[in-house]
Amino acid sequence: MQLRYGFRLYPSAGQRMALARAFGCARVVYNDALRARETARSEGLPSLVVETGPCEVLPKATPEVGIDLGLGHFAVLSDGTKIDSPRFLRRAEKRLKKAQRALSRKEKGSRNRDKARIRVARAHARVADARREFHHRLSTKLIRENQAVAVEDLAVKGLARTRLAKSIHDAGWSAFVTMLEYKASRYGRTFVKIGRFEPTSQVCSACGVQDGPKPLHVRVWTCRACGAVLDRDINAAVNVAKAAGLAVSARGAQARRGPVPAQRGEAGTRPEPHPTTVRQTGIALL
Repeated sequence: MQLRYGFRLYPSAGQRMALARAFGCARVVYNDALRARETARSEGLPSLVVETGPCEVLPKATPEVGIDLGLGHFAVLSDGTKIDSPRFLRRAEKRLKKAQRALSRKEKGSRNRDKARIRVARAHARVADARREFHHRLSTKLIRENQAVAVEDLAVKGLARTRLAKSIHDAGWSAFVTMLEYKASRYGRTFVKIGRFEPTSQVCSACGVQDGPKPLHVRVWTCRACGAVLDRDINAAVNVAKAAGLAVSARGAQARRGPVPAQRGEAGTRPEPHPTTVRQTGIALL
């Protein structure tokens, strides 16, 4: 015997408005497609209708930004903004392990195992949905607020084979960069991807001198050429923007102004006194 179940939903006021808009849009699209189909049939043309949404060109914005993607911070912008990594997989790891252990204890082929398998799949889907929502919100914000966006072409597949594989997959850099690219094309923005071999973390964004590679634990370093004290991530974001040809300032990369070394010819010498010019004034002394 087969059973049927009936359900009734009671949406809130906001949900009712959203549903009404969705149903109204669906009705308009249906009517337009029906009209186009009838017109094509009456004129002897193919009745296939392909609807492509118009590209929305946003008002021109002044800022241009370079983005350095990482693990400590999900993204660091060339203007000094640091965006924390939500780490959705790491936060849900305990719940996922619990669901996976429950699945492993179920007998194969049983109905309980199917239910446990669905619970595991839903738990992973919630993590993926949360990550996708974060990517969409951040990419839309960056595209709307900046006229040009530059990122580095990261070797995600190679990084995923290291001990940081779980964190790399949790960040989802490839999906985020893809969103930036198609949204830039859609809204009339400029998107630039520089080569992965650019030494963005080795070059001083203030003077342009390459200071060599540095270990990952070094987050702030001092340029030996100009003495600028640089934030590693912001400096890399500025170099990403400069490599893409964007007009950005290197000031945001400096953590603080370091001492500027004197030139060798001036070291240990005193400055020569400048000659003083005395002008005669027309003031009479009584």
